[in-house]
Amino acid sequence: MNRLSLRMLPFGKRLFLSVIVLFIAFSACFVAFQYQREKVYKSDVLNIQLQNYNAQLFDFMTTHGASADTLRHYVRTHVIPDLRVTLITPEGKVVFDNTESDLRKFGNHASRREVQDALIYGSGYAISRHSASKEGQQYFYSARYYPQQRIVIRSALPYSLNLNEHLKADSTYLWFTVGISLILAVFFYQFTQKLGKSISQLREFAQQADRNAPIDTERTFPNNELGEISQHIVKIYQRLHRAKEALSIEREKLIAHLQTSREGLGVFTRERKEILVNNLFTQYANLISDRHLGSTEEVLDIPELQAVTDFLNRNDGHVLKEEKRVGLHIEKNARTFAVECILFQDLSFEISINDITQEEEQARLKRQLTQNIAHELKTPVSSIQGYIETMLNNPKMPATTQRTFLERSFAQSNRLTFLLRDISTLTRLDEAPDMLEREPVDVAQLVRNILNEVQLSLEERRITALNLLPQQLIVRGNASLLYSIFRNLTDNAIAYAGTDIQLLINCFRQDEHYYYFSFADTGVGVAPEHLTRLFERFYRVDKGRSRKLGGTGLGLAIVKNAVLFHGGTIFAKNNPKGGLEFVFTLEIV
Repeated sequence: MNRLSLRMLPFGKRLFLSVIVLFIAFSACFVAFQYQREKVYKSDVLNIQLQNYNAQLFDFMTTHGASADTLRHYVRTHVIPDLRVTLITPEGKVVFDNTESDLRKFGNHASRREVQDALIYGSGYAISRHSASKEGQQYFYSARYYPQQRIVIRSALPYSLNLNEHLKADSTYLWFTVGISLILAVFFYQFTQKLGKSISQLREFAQQADRNAPIDTERTFPNNELGEISQHIVKIYQRLHRAKEALSIEREKLIAHLQTSREGLGVFTRERKEILVNNLFTQYANLISDRHLGSTEEVLDIPELQAVTDFLNRNDGHVLKEEKRVGLHIEKNARTFAVECILFQDLSFEISINDITQEEEQARLKRQLTQNIAHELKTPVSSIQGYIETMLNNPKMPATTQRTFLERSFAQSNRLTFLLRDISTLTRLDEAPDMLEREPVDVAQLVRNILNEVQLSLEERRITALNLLPQQLIVRGNASLLYSIFRNLTDNAIAYAGTDIQLLINCFRQDEHYYYFSFADTGVGVAPEHLTRLFERFYRVDKGRSRKLGGTGLGLAIVKNAVLFHGGTIFAKNNPKGGLEFVFTLEIV
């Protein structure tokens, strides 16, 4: 039967034939194994019998001597029909045989298998080997070596028909195995027939469901486990079919927007639970709120979207014919967003957020960022190249000058390293914030460590740092980013605030969700027109002085993104008494 014809058989019969073939193969292997095992077992039994005889003969020899007449008398008086006894030296010489008086007829027996095994292992046997003294006669040999007498006692019985029958395996269990196999085959056939019927019906149901053909959901399945599973599948199908009809309405509402829309879109239930949102919606909501929302449902808690919340509250319970949508414009973070809320008949609703200036702004920022990165990278690279080129072109340059050039090259390479590090940090914050680990961090201890690290720089600039944070201030966040916040603010103050000033770090408020921090100095401050741009990447108030001091232009951008990562907000302002103050929040949990 080829594979194609086998596949045309019903599943139950194919399963039955497959299992029967495997069962027959298993039975054949088991019978063959058992048959060989039985033969080995019966051979071992005969070997033990002859070994016992060899041991008794050795005991007799020890007591009465080993003369030929004495041994023949023993063999005659201890009758085992057709028994043959031979004594062989370790060198293979036959010194006694009860069936032959002329020992010269025997060759050397050192190569005989049972003799070799006896000399090596103490005992051995061989089956169906031709005897050298009895032409055409076969024997079952059993030998044992006795090192005390340096003699091998070998006993043998002719491999006659009776012995051959004795060594054959008992075949009774074969008939028993065949009988049990037939009974199991009949039982399994009945079982596979029922199983095959259930599977055939289930397959027919699946094919009809796949073709969307009319389905008889009242059909009955066999009363077994598979039948019960089939009934459950039918019931699940019924529920899914009803759900599909209900969702088709939702599908029509969503597909029209999601397939072609390039705006942020979120769809919510009447209870204001999320049904579906796209990535732009989440991004825009975070930008408008100036923090990372814990869930998209929190979008209605954003103060700037209060008009949307009021619109939904007015229509709670019914839809006003004259009011099915509301729209508004929001300006936030130098961007303009168009927000629209549409209310559907079942009181579910969608909120769309569109960045009106997005494409132009993104292109401008991309060009500006690329140019800034290229420019910032070019400056240290050009400096390093210039110093090295000067040294190569002036091999007789004084050693002190060479050292000065090398020190400057090293300083520029450090600046390049810091710049690449800061770019990498911002990239991680932009592209994979969810991969950053969070853990409990003691901010107070972290700030103390930072002030210890920069102590020499503070003393050089005659800056007095006042750490007013409480002893323990635990925030669950990323330790590296929290370090970056306070370290960059500290480095910024050391570099640009001036000398003979004070630096004050304080947590001036705490509520259920946030710590409120103030990082202020009494230095020169910043002109008001620069305040709103301090957190832009590569923005510098004094470009020449910033590069001279080794800044990368990314420190405050990292600070802002790290604060946002921790669910907070940050802004900068000038103090009335002088100096610059950064006020920011960090989420406690």
